Amino acid sequence: MEEDLKSFIKVWVYGIISISYCYYITTRIRSGVPRLLSIFPVLVLFLVIPLSFSSAHLSLYTTFSLTFLANFKLILFSFDKGPLIPLPTTLGRFFCFTCFPIKAQENPNSQNHFPKRDVAVKVAIVGVLLHLYGYRNNLSPTLLLALYFVQLYLEIDIVASFLKIAVVIFLGCDLEPQSNKPYLATSLQDFWGRRWNLMVPAILRAAVYAPMRQVSQRRMSSGWGLFPGVLAAFIVSGLYHELLFYYLTREVPTWEVTWYFVLQGVCTAAEIALKKKTTVTRRWQLTPAVSRLLTVGFVFVTGVWLFAPQLVRSGVLERYKYEEVLFVDFIKQKFITLLRIFLTSVKSFNGV
Repeated sequence: MEEDLKSFIKVWVYGIISISYCYYITTRIRSGVPRLLSIFPVLVLFLVIPLSFSSAHLSLYTTFSLTFLANFKLILFSFDKGPLIPLPTTLGRFFCFTCFPIKAQENPNSQNHFPKRDVAVKVAIVGVLLHLYGYRNNLSPTLLLALYFVQLYLEIDIVASFLKIAVVIFLGCDLEPQSNKPYLATSLQDFWGRRWNLMVPAILRAAVYAPMRQVSQRRMSSGWGLFPGVLAAFIVSGLYHELLFYYLTREVPTWEVTWYFVLQGVCTAAEIALKKKTTVTRRWQLTPAVSRLLTVGFVFVTGVWLFAPQLVRSGVLERYKYEEVLFVDFIKQKFITLLRIFLTSVKSFNGV
């Protein structure tokens, strides 16, 4: 753990230096290919540095922040597109908007609040899950796998919530939400496009979907030109997850994860096409409760089929859980140590 923490500090020092270079140097270079070439060494660096970790947690968060978010945002920035345009006014804002899944709220006058109660409930649920793992020998493999994924979702959401609070305090600006209750999605389009990890579809929409749609509409009718863009966005997402799995497992890709996203892309495109047939949509319109059950159930079942096997075979989920338990024990020990120091100080003060 200590070696990984040292590597974590070193990696983010490199990240700060690289983002500073992009902010002060590349902004003075003409947009387009010249600017892209100027940031190319940074893109390569951000592809390599996740290999510095053995920790599943640090690999996951660093890969998402630098290898995915920062690289895609910087590529868009090279062509004067994406969330970094217009250019943030300070280096701090440029760094945060580049590396973190955040976006300044378009309407700063609207109320921005933090669901403290929701975060507390999610933390409590994670605590219960960690306790249940002590009885994992009595749980079915399917139920245990479901608990792992629930824990992963809750942990990512909790980390994103605390990150949002820290960034708001640091930057002093309102931010848009990172997710919108994906478990309430009534369709695949709703789940992937408007609820799940909102920064990811926003980036893929600008970097992959829009260019592909422009190309496809030259050869197809405007009504059907969006489908290649949808499928391309899901394929790119699948390839990114293959890269993420490689960082986590150090194993040759099996392409199951890519097929998972291809399946999601095909089904989402088919769903959009079905919605265009208004007569069919009216005839087969489902209640929100049934739509939510079918949507979330489809995402989960196909995830168990194609997304989870590689993680289970490599032992990443067990390692992820073990690291979290280790971290909780570490916090407990530090808290107990500080409490003892405090009580000792109080006794000494009373003795005086």
